[in-house]
Amino acid sequence: MTTDPTTTAGLPERAARRPRQRAIAHARWETRLLLRNGEQLLLTFAIPIGLLLALSLTTMFSVASGANRVPNALATVLAVSVISSAFASLAIATGFERRSGALRFLGTTPLSRSELLGGKFGATAVVTILSCAAAVIVAVLLGWHPSSASAWAIPVVVLGTAAFAAWGMALAGLLRAEAVLAVANGLFLVLIMFGGVIIPPASLPGPLGAVASWLPSGALADALRACLVDQQAPAPLTFVVLGVWLAVGAGVAGRTFRWS
Repeated sequence: MTTDPTTTAGLPERAARRPRQRAIAHARWETRLLLRNGEQLLLTFAIPIGLLLALSLTTMFSVASGANRVPNALATVLAVSVISSAFASLAIATGFERRSGALRFLGTTPLSRSELLGGKFGATAVVTILSCAAAVIVAVLLGWHPSSASAWAIPVVVLGTAAFAAWGMALAGLLRAEAVLAVANGLFLVLIMFGGVIIPPASLPGPLGAVASWLPSGALADALRACLVDQQAPAPLTFVVLGVWLAVGAGVAGRTFRWS
């Protein structure tokens, strides 16, 4: 019996594409769910834009003065958006999906654990980038003029999203839903207040500033301030810090994530 080469030549390539196609399909499905969720839209778009307006137009939360007010506010808001969407919201939503049995149902489909994680990251990245783009548009309307160095914000946001999403999935896979809710919200507030986001690590007192520089929140905010406020390329160390947090978080999520 002979085999027609025209029917078998593409099999390995098609087989290799199937996991990628399933991950992309799952990312599209997750993205549609996120964009149809009114509460998610409020957290992802309305609150960051409101925060940007508050930081830019009032002295209630003074982050800078004069011409630096809008770019400083934008750097802060982009960091908050990444941490909120890629860490807190993702961890909480996934944790409650585990409790409700939605993930257990997905586990009965051909979707593998790595494809699920990849799909969730893809959806989170899309929504986070849309949120950041909306904030940038508002900043431009407020009078901010981006420079060529501002383009560095794109890889910084993508890398920061990946790093925080990895830890969001790790947290969702390790703890029960109620614990995920408490820990994710608590860590979000700590990182925003004392992790170098609102207050730069250099302005934090004593050892707190040194610790903040090595946190993903501090590295993310420092990189955004460098390209948006100082109009220069971020320090290579910020990319190294985010990359290390991404690698460790992805390793933890890959080993510990459970369907139920």
